[in-house]
Amino acid sequence: MGRNAIVTGGSRGIGRAIAEALKASGCTVAATYAGNDAAAAKFKDETGINVYKWDASDYEACAAGVAEIEASQGPTDILVNNAGITRDSFFHKMTPAQWSEVMHADLDSVFNMSHQVFPGMRNRGFGRIINISSINGQKGQMGQTNYSAAKAGMIGFTRALAQEGARKGVTVNAIAPGYIATEMVAALDEKVLQSIVSQIPVGRLGTPEEIANCVAFLADDKAGFLTGSVITANGGQYIAA
Repeated sequence: MGRNAIVTGGSRGIGRAIAEALKASGCTVAATYAGNDAAAAKFKDETGINVYKWDASDYEACAAGVAEIEASQGPTDILVNNAGITRDSFFHKMTPAQWSEVMHADLDSVFNMSHQVFPGMRNRGFGRIINISSINGQKGQMGQTNYSAAKAGMIGFTRALAQEGARKGVTVNAIAPGYIATEMVAALDEKVLQSIVSQIPVGRLGTPEEIANCVAFLADDKAGFLTGSVITANGGQYIAA
């Protein structure tokens, strides 16, 4: 593919699989992370992908970080907004901090990062912005009003920005993964995990690589007619109209 890519939250889980898939397709990839230095160092050693540490909920940190990456690998052609957190709680017990932390990390980060690269993409006549939303941003999930709202907001952002970028060769799409076999999901109680799998028609969790394959397709030069779309990669657990 020969493009320059940035993947936020790119050193672990789904983000790692995305970064590796884009590298395998011929991209030069930079992966950002927020806090786990050991995991990031291991990722860099194992993949050869450069890592950069900053908080994607901080606009100025994003501006400085993207500038550093672009000084090293050139203008950004592909941005994957994957970084995010959860702070689960039933709404009547949810604190303002739990709400705002998720909004900042999961939704503000999408604005912060996209705002750095979108103008350049427009000027060059090519760009791919791919936002990693969630099945719970489509259907909602009890105990996750903050996360569901942020991920739903990401879908609205995708559909609006897609209209602004279309005539300039910039596509904006989202992927809404269902339950994926990551460290976080694997740590769930076995009975809870069995209950989740029983609700998935294909009868299993998804893999990070399956989400990464969706990203690689959307990032490809040949995917230029697909924009403003949401790929529901959830094994049939929720089928959106």
